[in-house]
Amino acid sequence: MPPIDAARGVDPGVPGRDCPLCPRLVEFRDRQRTTFPDWHNAPVPSFGGGDARLLIVGLAPGLRGANRTGRPFTGDYAGVLLYATLLKFGFARGTYGERPDDELELIDCRITNAVRCVPPDNKPEPSEIKTCHRFLVAEIAAMKNLRAVLALGTIAHGAVLRAFGRRKTELPFRHGAAHALGAVFFADSYHCSRYNTNTGRLTTEMFETVIGDLKKRLA
Repeated sequence: MPPIDAARGVDPGVPGRDCPLCPRLVEFRDRQRTTFPDWHNAPVPSFGGGDARLLIVGLAPGLRGANRTGRPFTGDYAGVLLYATLLKFGFARGTYGERPDDELELIDCRITNAVRCVPPDNKPEPSEIKTCHRFLVAEIAAMKNLRAVLALGTIAHGAVLRAFGRRKTELPFRHGAAHALGAVFFADSYHCSRYNTNTGRLTTEMFETVIGDLKKRLA
């Protein structure tokens, strides 16, 4: 596999703009292209350099977030907490302006999703998660400096474990949990979605604790 382009943060193995692998997602994507022709409406590439030591894995692009802007966690509420926390702990620099041209840069960090296309109602089907899994496997394999992975939510947790040849029954998801996947440190957090933060399931302090611990481990 060709190396990740560290300067652009683009993995050559990412699905093409018109990826045909998941019929339901293709149909949904085509409808969004008709309704919102100026949106990204395509598989969302990862953000951050391929030489990063930390990989953050989310669920899937949000309809009005990454599906609109073309950058993970950009343009919806989840990105507000995620990028503010990355900035606080030195994993990013600049200003998060909720758009891909805000000049925000990631430092030693890369962000991707278990599913690269937006699913209806933000709920990918098991077959779609399985089909898109090849891209996460290729991405992890290409990150030669990888030392830590953070999964945001249970679907991302399961996808990461499968990429490392492990089963969810071996290492169940739990917010704040830490696991060893060979030489890679694996951490869990509740997803930084508006629902989780509004209900108090995830607080700013809880999320900062997870990111702060990763920063210490990579020091």
